[in-house]
Amino acid sequence: MRTIETQVLVIGGGATGVGVARDLAMRGVEVVLVERRELASGTSSRHTGMIHSGTRYVLRDPRAAVECYRENQTLRRIAPQCVVDGGAYVVLIPDDDPAYVPLWIEGCRAAGIPIEEISVGQVLRTEPAVNPAIRRAFRSPDTTGDPWRLIEANAASARQYGARILTYHRVLSLVEEQGRVVGAGCRDEITGEAVQIRAALVINAAGVWAAQVAATVGLSVPLLPSKGVMLAFNRRAINRPVLRCHPPSDADALMPSHSVLLSGSTDGDICEPDDVSINPAHVQIVLRESEKILPGISRSRRLRAWSGVRPLFIGEQAHDDTRQITRSHAVLDHESRDGKPGLLTIVGGKWTTYRLMAEEVADLAAGKLGVTRPCRTHEEVLPSDDLARHIWPGAALREVETSATSNELVCECELALRADVERCVREHDARTPSDLRRLARVGMGTCQGGTCGYRAAGLLHDLRRPDPRETCAALQDFGQERWHGATATADGVHLRQMRLNELLYTNVLALPAVVRLLPHEQTIGDRPQ
Repeated sequence: MRTIETQVLVIGGGATGVGVARDLAMRGVEVVLVERRELASGTSSRHTGMIHSGTRYVLRDPRAAVECYRENQTLRRIAPQCVVDGGAYVVLIPDDDPAYVPLWIEGCRAAGIPIEEISVGQVLRTEPAVNPAIRRAFRSPDTTGDPWRLIEANAASARQYGARILTYHRVLSLVEEQGRVVGAGCRDEITGEAVQIRAALVINAAGVWAAQVAATVGLSVPLLPSKGVMLAFNRRAINRPVLRCHPPSDADALMPSHSVLLSGSTDGDICEPDDVSINPAHVQIVLRESEKILPGISRSRRLRAWSGVRPLFIGEQAHDDTRQITRSHAVLDHESRDGKPGLLTIVGGKWTTYRLMAEEVADLAAGKLGVTRPCRTHEEVLPSDDLARHIWPGAALREVETSATSNELVCECELALRADVERCVREHDARTPSDLRRLARVGMGTCQGGTCGYRAAGLLHDLRRPDPRETCAALQDFGQERWHGATATADGVHLRQMRLNELLYTNVLALPAVVRLLPHEQTIGDRPQ
């Protein structure tokens, strides 16, 4: 068994965990982070990419609203390469209660969130696909961002300051000696080797799995895993987010994302942390509610559905439904809370507030370690690279048209080049097509990997020369991740695309059947009428 010693062990490679590693490393603390898969493989990448301004929460959850606006502004400063700085429209549609609007305006004022009422005509001139029957409209600071690029940028910064980030290292249990947590026992998922990491302090940032990690030493963390379903449509029908002006509810916001349109999310589907199956009833909810904002969008081709599991911290909160649970976060010091020194847990929160969450738990950790250096993550701009161009509409196309040739294209939908793949391997140690999806958006466009997955796998094989069986397995995993969500929305023209993808992979490449429905999933055609 291999042993690693460090000052702080961070468990979880999502936004918060990587943010904690960066924060502590910048203070001079020795940090090791472990993640059971690739970075951002959990909830941090299973959302619509909205960077909330807090307008959504001003009445029901004012603390979360203030946190969101503060961090919205911070992200614009420190990660401009990951944020589309265009603002959003908040609209009142005929189904919404006009009496909500003055309360909402006052809530935004109290939270310090700047909004501006604009004419309905201005919205319809700039976004003609929006429901022409909207009654009132506002401009808000809500916007969209790229979660993978943001997490990679945080990881790159953490490494620059000396942090070690070990992906594909699964935590099997925390290690306890004389009543104190002193590390964790892990397994290297690539080699199968047992690894024990010993640390003066362990920070549990495992998100929806945080309760499971804490339970290995007999601790209880009151989390409620709540699953939401989202949809991707094949056309970018709007150029900025459009949100409804009403109390938070299912699928009341639509977001442009690169070349596609995203809608969601639903809420209230209580599940196990690893359950990312797609509830067909929730798909129908998203379609119905999206239609109210963008009439006709439900008839557009649906690329896929996917789900994300929120780690809602319930604490002592009473609630009738999951939307009443705060979207703020909590830092648990298990020494004072449970008499178990050596372990801190960070739970709850949102992707937008990851940096603030990391700062708070890092402050507590620094105090326990006797480190006096303050947090600087809100001041120092995150590193960038050429791959960040994909977030800006038209930027990748301009590059292809001016400096690349068509035979250099790996992903035609998202305009990812051979040079992008080579850069991912060289600078980010990309090993699989799924890594390229996360880093360069390979397979994220309208064919959903049908014509680029095997190109990416072949190019990776040429560059890395792994065992051919590993290449085939990685390609199958890529297809399964891309296409299990497609089955939940499949009908019409998309069924033809799925059939084409199936023929390419099973007949031409002779791979076993790629698409396997997850438990409890069914396609729209299988659904009882």
